[in-house]
Amino acid sequence: MLLVKIFIHYKKKMSTLENENDNYYQADDFVIVPKLDAHLHYDVHDDAILKYAATINMKLLSINVDIGFPINKQLNISRLLKKKHPDLFNFLGTFDPSKFTNNNFTGKTIEQIKKCMDAGAKGIKIWKNIGMVLKDNNGKYVMADDPAFESLFEYLQKEGITLLAHLGDPRNCWLPFDQMTMDSDTRYFQMCPQYHMYQHPEAPTYEQQIDVRDRLLEQYPQLNFVGAHLGSLEWNIDEIADRFEQYPQFSIDISGRMGHLHLQTLQNREKVRCFFMRYQDRIMYGSDCFFSIWGLRTKLSYYLAHGRFIKNFCHSLHQKWEKDWLFLATNTMVEIEKINQPDAPDTMEGLQLPKHVMDKIFCKNACRIYHL
Repeated sequence: MLLVKIFIHYKKKMSTLENENDNYYQADDFVIVPKLDAHLHYDVHDDAILKYAATINMKLLSINVDIGFPINKQLNISRLLKKKHPDLFNFLGTFDPSKFTNNNFTGKTIEQIKKCMDAGAKGIKIWKNIGMVLKDNNGKYVMADDPAFESLFEYLQKEGITLLAHLGDPRNCWLPFDQMTMDSDTRYFQMCPQYHMYQHPEAPTYEQQIDVRDRLLEQYPQLNFVGAHLGSLEWNIDEIADRFEQYPQFSIDISGRMGHLHLQTLQNREKVRCFFMRYQDRIMYGSDCFFSIWGLRTKLSYYLAHGRFIKNFCHSLHQKWEKDWLFLATNTMVEIEKINQPDAPDTMEGLQLPKHVMDKIFCKNACRIYHL
């Protein structure tokens, strides 16, 4: 009789564990679960990376951005990739804000937005050059709430076009190097001192950048508004939660800021997990990976290096995607980004979000928000 009771207890316990496991993905599920990277930059005609992503059930949303590479060339690449792989590839268009003082700026820019949407774009991106680079004729920095942009935001709101806004930068951008929390931020601003606002005290402050973005959310309550890179509130998920509560049209992607989530998880894992659970409909995954051959001087050098380059890039991209997915999906020990703290660990326990939450963050939210 005792053996029967033990057997029944064991069966019940195993059944409970199996039911619990059914609620969560396992590490081996990574390659078979449908996924979408909702923020990367795919700026070459070559579709090799796109095809590789498809083998692990990853679709891509490429972001055109007004930096360096001509925006119409980016648009043409995106248009052709979208035409060739309509089920695997989508993109966001952009516009050049530098001519904002011209009398025909609004009309020309709306024409550019229409051109993007006609080519298949699923939204429009604005970048941190508004607020951190762009200046008026008097040398004053131009912010995103400048009257020159009002008609554009009104048009996007009226037409139901999603806006992805990278306004401001990590709060580390306004700190000296020895006070930055993330090694990735330290390295980026060492390479790009023109964007290290600590070295440009004449520029708008971090708080001013965030205030301007919040004013846009208040001014355009029907605009489908996505804050890139954790909405530039990466340092504190409480700040993001406050905006979620105030602005129902506001969503975020986590691209390029995973390390900041790692840091806060080390400080309070359950708090971060609760944040993802509570706001599971407002968060999208993105890697912010960049695929381009701009730095290669000749076509010949590209073709000579092509095979090895593609293989290495696929490998590193796979590792990035898988590491991020495991951190959010499982409770296994995962590698974390380097934190500028003495004795910071190299690994930590993942958040183990339920399947239905993972499906939203890695696919369904982007499909809904960007109308994919």
